[in-house]
Amino acid sequence: MANITHFLQDFQATPFATSFAVGGLSLLISFFFIRGFRSTKKNEYSKLPPVPVVPGLPVVGNLLQLKEKKPYKTFLRWAEIHGPIYSIRTGASTMVVLNSTHVAKEAMVTRFSSISTRKLSKALELLTSNKSMVATSDYNEFHKMVKKYIIAELLGANAQKRHRIHRDTLIENVSNKLHAHIKNSPLQAVNFRKIFESELFGLAMKQALGYDVESLFVEELEITLSREEIFNVLVSDMLKGAIEIDWRDFFPYLKWIPNKSFEMKIQRLASRRQAVMNSIVKEQKKRIASGKGENCYLNYLLSEVKTLTEKQISILAWETIIETADTTVVTTEWAMYELAKSPNQQDRLYQEIQNVCGTDKITEEHLSKLAYLSAVFHETLRKHSPSPLVPLRYAHEDTQIGGYYVPAGTEIAVNIYGCNMDKNQWETPEEWKPERFLDKKYDPMDMYKTMSFGSGKRVCAGSLQASLIACTSIGRLVQEFEWRLKDGEVENVDTLGLTTHKLYPMQAILKPRN
Repeated sequence: MANITHFLQDFQATPFATSFAVGGLSLLISFFFIRGFRSTKKNEYSKLPPVPVVPGLPVVGNLLQLKEKKPYKTFLRWAEIHGPIYSIRTGASTMVVLNSTHVAKEAMVTRFSSISTRKLSKALELLTSNKSMVATSDYNEFHKMVKKYIIAELLGANAQKRHRIHRDTLIENVSNKLHAHIKNSPLQAVNFRKIFESELFGLAMKQALGYDVESLFVEELEITLSREEIFNVLVSDMLKGAIEIDWRDFFPYLKWIPNKSFEMKIQRLASRRQAVMNSIVKEQKKRIASGKGENCYLNYLLSEVKTLTEKQISILAWETIIETADTTVVTTEWAMYELAKSPNQQDRLYQEIQNVCGTDKITEEHLSKLAYLSAVFHETLRKHSPSPLVPLRYAHEDTQIGGYYVPAGTEIAVNIYGCNMDKNQWETPEEWKPERFLDKKYDPMDMYKTMSFGSGKRVCAGSLQASLIACTSIGRLVQEFEWRLKDGEVENVDTLGLTTHKLYPMQAILKPRN
């Protein structure tokens, strides 16, 4: 028992910065779910062979084998031994892990009706107000309703046209700040993440609220928070809290044992988040009453939606902020790292942009003509997927996957990292090679080729926005600057905790192009 205690303590000590792509929170949902019931119903599925089992220990199962804190990498190694589908034990729970595109799509599309339910950890149950988010809700009428809202008003094609001005502003601001850095400190490496992350948070606030909040008086806390403090409460603290472990998640039959320190810590984070969102909603109501009808998501929820509680509205508005402000950072930073490390590929992209755009600045209208830029984006998603594990599914009835029997009560983990590093599908998968997506069999216009946005009815609603922001940003950054890594940065590829977020921000030397 001492070993498992150290294991859980190691997880709790893991640092966690802001990474979400359907990342950050989505990954964390993937791993820490509570076991549900096991059906005793026997049907035709029970005649199938059981899923191969990875050997583990009594009581704790395979938990100690996952101690390296990179479960998606461990899952891939096991796939090379046991095949693309196998089962493990995480304490009292049984989890089936899928590591190939074929079985992943079968689970997310063909067998969706049998495994569409979610089981949340205690931390996520508190932080998401018991499944009040689109990403964490079960596939039911509530999920379909709120997903319809977010697509129609924020993330769908027509909504993205309305919010185009915010994306253009983001890119202009990032460009201006990088030019200012070069002017003031030409020989000093730039922390790209710090600049891009701040501007992405601004975009998230504008889409959700209609404006970028510089400060906010929070009545319940009796304090005025700065923009940076608001970011910490709404984004950074939430991501840190989401990976907090209540050991009872792994052993639900011991849930009667108190764990007050854990519950108080998570409740404090949730309460601070709610206090800030309450103040934001209150301020927004004043703006609506005064005739300031900004084109934003919160205004729509407050003015048009009559079936949601005020708390549900605040959680839905917060969800758009945390998800917009985080995931795209991971993809864009890794893309710039790979391009800065690879001068030949950076030059190839620059030449393509020159041929298509000439002296004009790259815009979203150019993207369909920039095949290599699209290839850079998709290859980065493949190698550095912001969400290496899909949010966990839960089989609420007997089913089958990959020709194996999967009984009710089984958790289903789709290892996106494993799918994208599968040597049977990808040649030299460990290499970052955008050229592979110029091959017709890896059509980069197939948004779900790498599975990074999921598939089926729960496909990521933000895929269009993510691709528009990331591709236009990457193209503009290469069009205006020559990038090279600071000495020692090539080896700096460690990732943060359970995520694919760079552990340390990329440090790059920039030189303006003509």
